[in-house]
Amino acid sequence: MDVHNVTADAESFTCNAYLALGERPVLVDAGAMEGVVDAVRQHTDELDAVVLTHQHGDHVAQLDAVLDAFDVDLYAYAHHDRRTHELADGDTVLIGDEDCEVVFTPGHADDHVSLVGDESLFSGDVVVHDDGAFDYGSFGRTDMAGQSRERLIESIRTLLDRMPDGIEYMYSGHGSVYHGDVRDVVQRALQRAEKHEPKYPDG
Repeated sequence: MDVHNVTADAESFTCNAYLALGERPVLVDAGAMEGVVDAVRQHTDELDAVVLTHQHGDHVAQLDAVLDAFDVDLYAYAHHDRRTHELADGDTVLIGDEDCEVVFTPGHADDHVSLVGDESLFSGDVVVHDDGAFDYGSFGRTDMAGQSRERLIESIRTLLDRMPDGIEYMYSGHGSVYHGDVRDVVQRALQRAEKHEPKYPDG
């Protein structure tokens, strides 16, 4: 599957927004980078859907711009005025060339979902490879209102239970794309989260 981080050149704070090309061109999260529509159009003139991992501002600030530009369906777990398809745990969504299972993974956000394919994991902010706090397995922050480390830990365990062994690409909401043993990275993130130490001790 051909996947591009269309917010990679952002100069302001944003999530990674991933354009998955193939049988069904899909944007996973819209990000907060002005010009994301132009970035998508550098790769394709056709977009079929936007799928949200969750609705924090850095993931949805440019959502209206993308929806207006491409007139596409919006898949989201929580209510959104422009949602056309409600996501539920266990649903399957075609992203690029992969059928991805929706896995409800709250903790960092109450509406957080991850998308699990045979080869790819779109993990949003529940697990990342490297994010400035840890390399090789980090986890979403849980120190703000409405967040829960306990729920995040359970979500990572659920993710491990639902991931096939063959996943080798992790596309997370922050940090870099990881190619390799994704299960090992997720297990390392779980070990760190279970210590219950502050992710950002100086924050």
